[in-house]
Amino acid sequence: MNKNVKLYIAYGSNLNLEQMAYRCPTARAVGVSELKDYTLLFRGAHAGAVATVEPFKGGSVPVLAWEVTPTDEASLDRYEGWPFLYRKEKVQIKLNGKSIKAFVYIMNDGRPLGQPSSYYYTTILEGYKDAGFDVNILRQATKDSVESEEELCE
Repeated sequence: MNKNVKLYIAYGSNLNLEQMAYRCPTARAVGVSELKDYTLLFRGAHAGAVATVEPFKGGSVPVLAWEVTPTDEASLDRYEGWPFLYRKEKVQIKLNGKSIKAFVYIMNDGRPLGQPSSYYYTTILEGYKDAGFDVNILRQATKDSVESEEELCE
């Protein structure tokens, strides 16, 4: 791997191959993995919540690993609202039998759980299907986020 290229892992809308090809034309998908001891949730305004991952013992979130150039990373930073909406963290994953470090965007604290828009959800769903991930993980994340949002409103 070129030393200017970084490894990035996607778990939300950046799983969508068409969207990533448009946003980061030089990025290259290099394999699938999982982020262990994390869970997928949606946070933000009702019907406009976006995906994030949070530590959760025993959890697992499927991820797609990308090799990204500095130009790709700058584009991702803009899309993800870094550093205001999301922060970047280094995480350890297994990829092709090797333990490696990659960066991931994780939402900053302070936003309530919520429901994603239909468009955003469908974008992620297409990415799940493209990567061969179990779509029930995505459905459960939505259910968990919406149910928690409703409990707060009662």
